[in-house]
Amino acid sequence: MCGIFSIFLNERHRRLYGGETDLCGRKESLRELAFRQSARQRHRGPDHTGLVADEDEGFVLVQERLCVIGVKTGTQPFVSQDGQVLLVANGEIYNYLLMAQEINDALEAGESTYTPRSDCDVIIAYYEKFGVDVLMKNIRGMFAFVLYDKKNGCILVARDPIGIVPLYSGKDVEGNLWIASEMKCLVEKCSEVEIFPPGHMYYGSRQKLKPVSYFDSDWMYEIPRAKVDLERLKKSLEDAVESHLQCDVPMGALLSGGLDSSLIASIATKIMKKRHGPDYRLKTYSVGLVGGPDFEFARMVADYIGSDHTEVYFTIDEGLNYIRDAVLHGETYDITTVRCTIPLLLLSRYIKSEGIKMVLSGEGADELFGGYLYFHQAPNAEEFHFETVKRVQNLHYADCLRANKGTSAWGLELRVPFLDTDFVNYVMSIRPEDRKPQNKINGLVQPMEKYILREAFAEDYLPQKVLWRQKEQFSDGVGYTWIDTITKYAASHISDAEFSSAAARFPINPPPTKEAYYYRQIFKELFPHESCASTVTRWVPRTDWGCSADPSGRKQTIHKENV
Repeated sequence: MCGIFSIFLNERHRRLYGGETDLCGRKESLRELAFRQSARQRHRGPDHTGLVADEDEGFVLVQERLCVIGVKTGTQPFVSQDGQVLLVANGEIYNYLLMAQEINDALEAGESTYTPRSDCDVIIAYYEKFGVDVLMKNIRGMFAFVLYDKKNGCILVARDPIGIVPLYSGKDVEGNLWIASEMKCLVEKCSEVEIFPPGHMYYGSRQKLKPVSYFDSDWMYEIPRAKVDLERLKKSLEDAVESHLQCDVPMGALLSGGLDSSLIASIATKIMKKRHGPDYRLKTYSVGLVGGPDFEFARMVADYIGSDHTEVYFTIDEGLNYIRDAVLHGETYDITTVRCTIPLLLLSRYIKSEGIKMVLSGEGADELFGGYLYFHQAPNAEEFHFETVKRVQNLHYADCLRANKGTSAWGLELRVPFLDTDFVNYVMSIRPEDRKPQNKINGLVQPMEKYILREAFAEDYLPQKVLWRQKEQFSDGVGYTWIDTITKYAASHISDAEFSSAAARFPINPPPTKEAYYYRQIFKELFPHESCASTVTRWVPRTDWGCSADPSGRKQTIHKENV
């Protein structure tokens, strides 16, 4: 997972902060400034830093690279053959070979055959051949990119439909435009910072940045009526996993022992065995406290699929040490995201130490299928559907943010096949009556969440105890004492007097608990501008459905421990 950074000056031939000096008393060129600011996200791409700066044109593009595809040929920024179009991109384009073939199919007599330097290189070639609209219609993957066309002076900025990959924009006091993968690159210099919204693009001059939507589907506004086709559902997920397996470096998979990550690991194993033979063993990893409930089920899956499995243990004290890092890297104060980011940071550090650069994971299934336990209390199918729509559209605030930044903190790329664009569109077009919790299997005493997903893969994919295991949220599954302890620990740092002034001190999203106040206090130190606080949306269940406001799945009445 890479990091991108760019600055576009609002006046040609203008030196940024002409008379201003940096902390060391030296005047900085645009190149020097960009290199220094981008260093704050260098953990995202520890393999190489690429930079193109043009003081006369007034722009700079930087990429912090993690080499995963096209290791020897994919160095960025990419520059077109005529030197007029430049690109920095973060992510993976899963249909890049198809896009490259379409470019070649459209070549005119005498034009050279196009060979992509890496998956992201296809963006610049496809743009030149077909233009912006066709590019954004056909591209598939997780991505954020900045393309600059010197011929017309236009900037193209875009982010994938779900927001798997982060992207922020900002303006400094002189109105110059800044763009970065992580907010920490902008906060020191920009008085205004915003999230660049998922499924949006901007194409125009550097004077304004008003993103417009390029991703739109009926399920966002209407209740779908199509019945589920279990075979199509199964094939769609298998296709998504296969597309996510393109990789030129060592890879593995996260395996919590829950349904979602277990399915992804199982499907990936079947595909890789077909490619490499029956002796292939996928490397899988789980994390938790000693005695954490996830380990037992992760072992069952690892034994069933024959993976090379590793259990990574951490102590409560080790976890508490990472609270500040979780806020810093996650760039959030949301309670559940902080709780979940800490085990992921610890796990990612271990995985990277083994030489792995890419892992698969199961994020997204709970949003698509209504898998969180509070969905059991949805009053009707209509409200169920629109709550899943909301969850999918807000993934970039929570699960995607945590998954991407928690792994990128150690230069590890995480891929999420459940959030493949075509798979998302299919699942969300299924009527909510089929997606909501159901009870059609002998032995179930209550409706089971994600029922159709379980039914689609009922044969020869997972042990039955895992296939029909109740949802266990990641921060619960690592060990029940984790949330209990971190909640008490964080609250112990905040006095009653401090908490009584929460709304006055933090008027944007006032913290509702002492735990939330503690995380918010750390966030304020790291990201002091009020606009930074506005980039966070809290993850909470639907209290108007009678659900607990605490995001832990254990707080919902439907939860049963150790099942």
